[in-house]
Amino acid sequence: MSLVLIIISDSLYRSLVSDTVLLLTAFSRVWKMAKRRITQETFDAAVRENMEEFEMDPCEALKDAVEQFQSQGVDLSCIVQAAPAVSFDGKQEEQTHEVLQALDSLRIGKDSAGATEVMEDIKRFTEHCSLGFAQRYLAAQKDAYPVILSYCKKSVEDQEAVLTTLSALAVLTDGQPDLLDAEGQQFLLHVLRKYQADTSVTRVAICVVRRCCLKHEQNRQDLVKGGILPLLTGAIIQHSACAELVKEASAALRVMTFDDDVRVTFGQAHEHAKSIVLEHNGLKILIEAAKAHLDNSSVLSELCATLSRLAVRNEFCQDICDLGGLKFMMTLLADSYESPDLVRQVLSAIRAVAGNDDVKDVVVSAGGVQLVVIAMNRHMSNSAVCEQGCACLSVLALRKPNNCKVIMENGGALAAVQAMKAHPHVVNVQKQACMLMRNLVSRMSNYSQPILEMGAEALIAQALKTHQDCDDVYKAALRDLGCQVELRELWTGKHGSLTN
Repeated sequence: MSLVLIIISDSLYRSLVSDTVLLLTAFSRVWKMAKRRITQETFDAAVRENMEEFEMDPCEALKDAVEQFQSQGVDLSCIVQAAPAVSFDGKQEEQTHEVLQALDSLRIGKDSAGATEVMEDIKRFTEHCSLGFAQRYLAAQKDAYPVILSYCKKSVEDQEAVLTTLSALAVLTDGQPDLLDAEGQQFLLHVLRKYQADTSVTRVAICVVRRCCLKHEQNRQDLVKGGILPLLTGAIIQHSACAELVKEASAALRVMTFDDDVRVTFGQAHEHAKSIVLEHNGLKILIEAAKAHLDNSSVLSELCATLSRLAVRNEFCQDICDLGGLKFMMTLLADSYESPDLVRQVLSAIRAVAGNDDVKDVVVSAGGVQLVVIAMNRHMSNSAVCEQGCACLSVLALRKPNNCKVIMENGGALAAVQAMKAHPHVVNVQKQACMLMRNLVSRMSNYSQPILEMGAEALIAQALKTHQDCDDVYKAALRDLGCQVELRELWTGKHGSLTN
């Protein structure tokens, strides 16, 4: 008995070693593929060396340095690619990038410069940071954040000055949410309370909030605890006529429901969405705001996107329907076929609200299936519309045989097949179309043959070859359609390699 146990244990050990070696090999390949990084100083030194040692002109020296680093697999996305200036006597000047020159001016004038001069320096800094992420990153590396924040706090009593400094903070934090600290959070909350009646300052302050909460869970949680949600919903109510502010505040609310920070295992996305709805009447506020901007597709698109993020519970979906949100979306879809971005967001919102089984029936009864199919056919060349259209129909078909009948009769399955043909390399289109087909036949097997006659089997087989990472979705679709498919059992509960 002991000998048998030793043999099994040894077999399992060899299997684990083999799998571990494969895993380490995969990690090694990923590591080698990862981009290398250098400092701005290293890049600038390489450009200077080209000019001094090889007598290249500034443009040639810059081009050569870029090509050399790129050939070595160096990531230059955070590097300001600029050549040093040359003086009138032909001598090379020390490299100081313009964004750092503006930052140095702000440091020097912190206590002595006049208000007008300071505002001009801040505007110049903002302009250079707006050129690209590399400029913003370099400025942040040279401690621009505390300098700009100090100017923000000094100018808080002056509307024009605080607008200028907030604009600089908004640009600096774009793509760099880690810069915001507790002092900055309190400043933003203070400004939003102090300038509630001022459209311009409120809009820029909310922009800073949105950028600092994107991909940063801690900032989201801290600001929510500090009372940001009523400030955002209150801004929409108070400035409902200002399209840009409504759009910005809606986007900020939506970001509060994100779970996009890879550094955090569990976020508070659901709790934030629930708080927006239950404690701050978010659904009604957003729906009323949408009704006030029927002629602005960008605002409507943003509001629909936010509503879809708030439909996280069955009762919330029903509330959106009861508040007239669903009727509004259907009307919007019927009237806005020419705007693919708006159509995509409306479809996404309907898809989210239709998570409620009762709402599914309301959508179908109101002609929603026909509208979705028309939208897909109108924008068949747009992969995002096709993806959301298939996903919307898939949700409507789920657990609803009568809805499946309506979808089949109105060309929903055919639209999905056409979408697969139009976008063979877009994995999400292929997946959503296959999920729609599965939902159509899961309780109505008589639809399998009509769907197969549309050419679905060949398209799914092709998707299986093209997108092997999602082969389970495609194999399940083939199985449910009654096609021959190889379903391999990866593990049977016995010791041994998973590849056996």
